Amino acid sequence: MIDCAVWWATPVPPAGEFLALLDDVERQRYGAYRREADQRRFLTGRVLAKTLAGERLGLDPGAVRFDATCADCGKHHGPPRLPGMPLALSISHSGDRVGIALTGGAPVGLDVEAVTRKADDGLIEYALSDAERSAVASLTATERGAAFFTYWSRKEAILKATGRGLRLPLRGITVSGHAEPARLVAAEAGEPSPARTRLADLAPGADYRAAVAVLTSQEITVTERWWS
Repeated sequence: MIDCAVWWATPVPPAGEFLALLDDVERQRYGAYRREADQRRFLTGRVLAKTLAGERLGLDPGAVRFDATCADCGKHHGPPRLPGMPLALSISHSGDRVGIALTGGAPVGLDVEAVTRKADDGLIEYALSDAERSAVASLTATERGAAFFTYWSRKEAILKATGRGLRLPLRGITVSGHAEPARLVAAEAGEPSPARTRLADLAPGADYRAAVAVLTSQEITVTERWWS
């Protein structure tokens, strides 16, 4: 059994105690955001991740250093990792929600989406497989939006767990029906494998959809908590 802990938070203010936890590269990324809301979401993700990782590893949060090197270009804007440490994590944020998922090492991906955006036909065509598009075709506009972001968050969580992001096409992944328990049904070329992928829907609050994926053949237990 694999334990997966998910923590939720709302964006923290740009206070000195939080900014002090950023390293030089993270400060550059923080400063590159033009909107304060984006800065606060980035800051909160790093503060949350360093605090919780520090607790797990017996380190002061300020001593936690992430490797965020992009596998494609070598720049420092990739997902944060802790090479050599018995801990895997994934950060996601949308709207007023910031979340982090942690495991003892099994690859993990977290995604949260605000459902206040409109799921137009172009977005549905881009992201959903044939079976999924059929499932939402008869829904009302409101129902279609909620269903779409359920599918989207599940798929994004899977892609984040693989570390390949959108290099895997969303339409090439099929997950279970939006009203059914989350699971990976099929993926093009068999990767990621449904037999080695565990998926769970989460409850970040009204007007949000979220999911977590763990690449393992074992069953998972997921706990959700709020951080303050």
